[in-house]
Amino acid sequence: MLETSYGLTFFLKSPKKKSDTVRYVYLRVTVDGTPKETSTKRRWDIQRWDQKLERATGTKEDAKAINFFLESLVTKISNYKTELINASQTITAAKIIDFVKGNNVAKAKVLEEFQKHNDEMDALVPKEFAKGTHTRFVTARSHVQEFIRFKYHREDLEFRELNYEFIKDYEFYLKTVRNCANNTTLKYISNLKKIVLRAIAKEIISKDPFVLFKGKKTKIKKKPLTKAELYRLENKQFSTERLSIVRDISVFQCYTGLAYIDVYQLKKEVIQEGDDGRLWIMSSRQKTKSTTNIPLLPEALKIIEKYKDHPTCISRGSVLPVKSNQKMNEYLKEIAILCKISGTLNTHRFRRTFASTVTLSNGVPIHVVKEMLGHHSVTQTEDYAITEQETISKEMIGLGERLFASDKLESSNDFSRILLRFENELRDLKQMQHSRSSQSFEEKIVQVEEILNQLKVYRA
Repeated sequence: MLETSYGLTFFLKSPKKKSDTVRYVYLRVTVDGTPKETSTKRRWDIQRWDQKLERATGTKEDAKAINFFLESLVTKISNYKTELINASQTITAAKIIDFVKGNNVAKAKVLEEFQKHNDEMDALVPKEFAKGTHTRFVTARSHVQEFIRFKYHREDLEFRELNYEFIKDYEFYLKTVRNCANNTTLKYISNLKKIVLRAIAKEIISKDPFVLFKGKKTKIKKKPLTKAELYRLENKQFSTERLSIVRDISVFQCYTGLAYIDVYQLKKEVIQEGDDGRLWIMSSRQKTKSTTNIPLLPEALKIIEKYKDHPTCISRGSVLPVKSNQKMNEYLKEIAILCKISGTLNTHRFRRTFASTVTLSNGVPIHVVKEMLGHHSVTQTEDYAITEQETISKEMIGLGERLFASDKLESSNDFSRILLRFENELRDLKQMQHSRSSQSFEEKIVQVEEILNQLKVYRA
């Protein structure tokens, strides 16, 4: 905010002993009628001082030196005023004097503020944050701490020391010394950025060192289970109860779309009868607190019935005897080998299986799947919409049959018209792929290109 009036004056402060001619040079700043002053910590002889010019007199080197110092101080104050204006902060005499005295320099340190954030988050577990979220920030802080020791050989840094170079060096450290993958690296940097933005909000610092940093996530192809893999998982006979239980819970996820934590916390009271007379899961997601209403398919109901009298379910009041996430993933490695399932088998892959293999590939509209998954937008659901190759092939073959049925190849004009239709279909798919970046479009494009190649061979 601009001041309505502003004044800056240098003067020699009168000492207690009037006979002393060497006095301290003071700076007085007046903003909107309010004056504040401080010593420049420089001393000068009153007999060599011109108060009208507010500068030392003469051409000697000591006079030139002190005048240069005063001019540079005026420039620094002018630049500081510009910073305040750009940051939409009010200009006051007190702020300027604090700047001159160095009191405005951020003394708050990065790891100290990071710890305050983590302590506050821990106090809000589980009301506002999951325990896992707090744990991730504890890990993120330890990485920053180790990096500061590694590069700067210090225990902490002040926020004002953070800059673009710090961010880039931290990124390089995570990828090399810590051997983190690109997406994991960006996640840790994002955790640090949250602390920096918090410092900006608290006016500890005024500039964001992340402004020029642009990290690009690596797109990972996360495949759901195919129909064949889901069938093998459902029908495999295991020799141990522990694997059978984990398999049943996994299949339950495939037919409900619930994430691990939501299955773990699933209580009997949220299984309710819907308006259609069928049983539904009516609850909210632990992660986002969004409402989740899922009609229970027969496969899911069988599993609920199977474990209704299980000791763990009775003691916990839960629907299923879900083990810890660590144990689940450990046992799933065994199950993947026994069921000949390719790729990493984890609890989140079953959620994708529900979205793609169980619902979308069977004609359930994506906006309905969005509601069952508890997503806030269809865009979020599209990331799960990895349509099976079998479904894509069926769609494209059906398209070809419909087009050939409606357009008889009685002339070269008819053939050209069909060829043009497929070319337009290919163009539209590529446009949709560019705007929505969905893997399903990429596979459909391959199918259409194959049909086009066959048509061109046929014409030749």
